[in-house]
This record gives sequence, C-alpha cells and structure tokens, in this order.
Amino acid sequence: MKISAFLILLSGLSLHAEDWPQWLGPRRDSTWNETGLAKAWPAEGPKVLWRTPVGHGYSGPAVAGGLVFVPDFKIASGTVTANPSGRSEIKGEERMVCLDQKTGAVKWTFARERSHNLSFPNGPRCTPAVADGTVYFLGGEGHMAALKAESGEVIWEKDLKKEYGTESPIWGYSAHLLVSGGRVYTLAGGKDSAAVALDAKTGKEVWRALNTADIGYAPPVMRKQDGREELVIWHSEAISGLDPATGKVWWSQEFKSAYGMSIMAPSVIDDGRIFIGAMQKKSMMFKAAGGKTEVLWDGTPSLAMAPKNSTPVVHGGHLYGCDMDGDLRCFDPATGERLWSTLEAMPDGKKNGSGTIFLVPTPEHWLLYNDGGELILADLSPRGYKQLARAKVIEPTSPNMGGRKVSWHHPAFAGGCVFVRNDKQIVCLSLR
Repeated sequence: MKISAFLILLSGLSLHAEDWPQWLGPRRDSTWNETGLAKAWPAEGPKVLWRTPVGHGYSGPAVAGGLVFVPDFKIASGTVTANPSGRSEIKGEERMVCLDQKTGAVKWTFARERSHNLSFPNGPRCTPAVADGTVYFLGGEGHMAALKAESGEVIWEKDLKKEYGTESPIWGYSAHLLVSGGRVYTLAGGKDSAAVALDAKTGKEVWRALNTADIGYAPPVMRKQDGREELVIWHSEAISGLDPATGKVWWSQEFKSAYGMSIMAPSVIDDGRIFIGAMQKKSMMFKAAGGKTEVLWDGTPSLAMAPKNSTPVVHGGHLYGCDMDGDLRCFDPATGERLWSTLEAMPDGKKNGSGTIFLVPTPEHWLLYNDGGELILADLSPRGYKQLARAKVIEPTSPNMGGRKVSWHHPAFAGGCVFVRNDKQIVCLSLR
C-alpha cells in the first residue's frame, strides 16, 4: 500500500514536471504548469543550485530532456555598444552551449567563427527550439543550425542572408524559431521570402511567402482557427495568416510599426481575436476569421498597452503585460480599457524607454522577471497586482541607452527551477 501511494505521488509530480523547450515554454504561451512551488523565499532569494560561465547574448535558454541549451558569443575583437541607430562590429565565436540540467556541467559546445555587424551587437538573440531530439539555433546574423541534442552533432546548417540575398535587420535576427509539423518556421528577408518554412530534418526550403522591406523581429505564432492550424506572421508592415503547409496567404491586416520594430509575439485569443502593440504607443485588436479581418479597436496612450520587448500574456479573459515605459498593466480585450497600471514591478519603480518584464503564470501564482535581473512572485488579477516575494537573481550586464545595464534574456522554467543568464554566466535556482 505504501509503495502504491508512493508511485501515485511520483506519477502526479511527473505530470507537472514540464520542460521549457522553446520561446515562451512548452505551449508557446508563457504558461508553466508547475505546482508545489515555494510560497515565499528567503531574504537572499531562491536557493542557487549551480552557476556556469557563458558568453554574450540576448538569447534565453531552453531546457529539454535533462539538458540546458544556451546560445552565446565569445568576443575576440570589437566592443558592444548601445547605439540604437547605427551598426558596430564584434568578431569571435557564435556558439550553442549544452549543459547538464542537474549540475550545469558542459556536455558539448557547437561553435562557428562569426562577425556581428549590428546595433547592440551583443550576440545571438533567439531562444533555441528543441523538438524530436534536435535543437534548432538561429544566430544574430541569420546563421541557422540543426544539431543533435544529445551530442551537438551537426544535422544541417544554413545562412539565411546568403540564401535569400538579404541583409540582417539592424538589431539582428530576433524572431524565435517555431518548429511544428515537421517544419521550421522563420523570418528570412529578401524578395517574397519574409517568412519561410524549412524541412526540419534536412533544412531544405518547403515554401517562401510575403514581401516587406523590413522583416522585423516578431516570432511566428501557430493558432487554431476555422477548424485548422494557421501560421501567424507579423512583419513591419502587416500581420498575416498563412497555410502552414503551403505558405498560402489566407488574410492580411495592415499594421505598420515604427522603425520596423514589430517585436512582441502576436497575442492570440481563442475566439479569433489577435492583439499587437509596438513603439510610439501603437496597438490594435482585430479579428481574423473566415479569411477576413476586422479591426475591433485601436489602442491609444491611455488604452491597452504598447509593449517594446516583452509579449503580453492572455490569462483568464484578460491581457497582462509590460508597456514600453515599463509599467505593468492589465486590460480588457473587449474594449482595451486599462484596469490597472503599476511601476512596482520595475527594478527602480521608475519609467524608462525600454522597460521589460517577462510574465509567466503558474497554477498558483505568477512569476515575473524584470530587466534589472529581479525575479518576483506575485498575484495578478483584474483587481490589481500583489507582490509576494522578490529577489535579485542575476546582475544585468547588457548595455542600454543612458548607461543603464539591462537583462533582456527570457528565463526558462523547468523541473521546479528557473534558469537565468547574463553575458557572463547562467544560473539555476530552485523554486521549490
């Protein structure tokens, strides 16, 4: 009887032990179905289980199958600058580092000599995607690789700039890869190839679609609509719904983002509505169904939100997210009415021009990670924001305008732990 009870307990725990195999987690919606997390933290914060040195990069880690995957850049020459309107160059090695999830020990490293000629040239931007024993990697200048997750052995490599005759976006290739249905979806650039689908096993092109002067930085999104899967692509001029198998465009809705800064992943609501927001306080809620689009409302500085770096989260019929000034907000998707707004979750409680907070709801509470390297345990609801615990878990090291150092790396959450990184190390902390 005791053995049976123990096995039932283990089974129950395993149901909630999720990996974080891609951008925004297992369902690509920023949710983490982990239970049994601590309701409070010691004064010094959650317990550190291990630390491992890594190089530069804005990429968040991915965790899958007992392994942690961290893209980085080991700089040999050049300086990382915070010039938002001009490119500068660094040279060195762009890498994928694979670590043991329990110990942080390096299992293997994939490296290629690269140069990054970008604004904020601080290494790769994209969280890896892990699927079917393969880890897929997109570097800051458009170099892609598919590697065997266990060994790092190269399956295929591709240079998007060379293949599609284009230049990298000024802030680098930043649209996190989407792997689904045996295909890898990415933003490439070039004529009629803003979006491309590649065969996941071979890297060969399946289709190309859409034309735009600037592909932007928004990750591809898959949604269910009209009884079928639909690929949602947002580039700097419009947002479109495509057939994932053929690239056929089913619908398009114009939405021009300032400076080509389409960044957040479109927030999908299950009745066909989609929310997007961008620089200069622009946002929009529209419905795309039956091959047609309808704008439901346009955001204003006092309505909804305009995220810069972070993607809002759809939860319990409301949207929660971080406006470009750094204030955390909740709004009603039906009207855009802002229910509340607070700066309490920012590291200094003040507005700034590129405020970033990543939000992850769990079945019990929310976990927030701000750009000052602080992890926050909180309750969020339409009634407001309530902080339960807060700790600085890593030092922000990436340059930003005005001399402020930031952490724009989305953490990974897996196995009851959080994995955070900067330009010097990755840290694993227990949240149990």
